[in-house]
Amino acid sequence: MSQKNKKPYHHKKAENHEEQETTLYEGRNAVMELLRAGRTVDKLFVAPDQNGRMADILAMAKQAGAVITQVDRRKLDAMSETGVHQGVIAQAAAHAYVSLDDILQTAADRGEQPLILICDGLTDPHNLGAVIRSAETAGAHGVVIPKRRSVGLTATAAKASAGAIEHIGVARVTNLAAAIDELKEKGVWVFGADAGGDKQLYDADFVGSTAIVIGSEGNGLSRIVREKCDFIVSIPMKGKVNSLNASAAAAVLLDEAVLQRIGEDSHG
Repeated sequence: MSQKNKKPYHHKKAENHEEQETTLYEGRNAVMELLRAGRTVDKLFVAPDQNGRMADILAMAKQAGAVITQVDRRKLDAMSETGVHQGVIAQAAAHAYVSLDDILQTAADRGEQPLILICDGLTDPHNLGAVIRSAETAGAHGVVIPKRRSVGLTATAAKASAGAIEHIGVARVTNLAAAIDELKEKGVWVFGADAGGDKQLYDADFVGSTAIVIGSEGNGLSRIVREKCDFIVSIPMKGKVNSLNASAAAAVLLDEAVLQRIGEDSHG
C-alpha cells in the first residue's frame, strides 16, 4: 500500500453516449489533474491577468492542444456550477466510468488485495468528491456508486475531489445489491458501516480483499444493501455527537484499512 508501489490509474475509453458528453471541470486543482491525467481538453476558459500556478496550467493546456479562450470573470461566474472556479474552467469529455472488473484488475496490476469503497446513494456531490479523495489517498482501487438515487461525477464532485477523480476508477452500476453479490463471488468481503454494527471497525479484518460500504446522508445503509454485507461495523464515538458524515466516516474506515495493511506488510 506504499505510494512507491501505487501504479497510476488509466481510465478506460468511454463506451456509451452518456460518457461521450462534455462536462466542465472547475478550479486550478481539478483542471491541473485533468491535464496531468492526459485527458483530452476541448476548451479552456480563463480569466485575464492570471499568474502563479495558472502559468503551468496554460503551458500544459497549450502542449495538449486545447483551445484557450480568455473570458471575463463574469462569464466564468455564469458558467460555473461550483461557484468557486478560481479563474479557470475546462470543457472536456464527461468522465468515463469503469467496470467492477476494471477495479479488480487495478488491484491485480498493483499486486495488492482489492480495497474498494462503495457509496450507497450519496446525493451531495461535495460528499462524493470528498469520498473519492479519501479513497484515492488511501490507495483504494476503485469507488462504486449506483446509477439511481445517487449523484454522479459532476463538476462539483470533481472539484471536491481535489483532482483525485483523475487517478481512481469509479464504477456506476445499475443494481448495487447485484454488484455486491458479484464482488462477493470474486472473493471480496463486504463491510457495511453503521452505528448499529455487530463489531467495531478496529476488530474488523481489512487486510484481505475488502469492500467498505458507506450509507447515504441521513438514511445510512439501505435495507437490501445492509443485508448483502458480510459484516456491519461501527466507528466508536466518545463525544456527544454520535455520527459522522459520509466522507468523514469513509476516511476513518479507509485509514484503518491502510494501517492494517501496512502492519501486515511489515510483518510479512
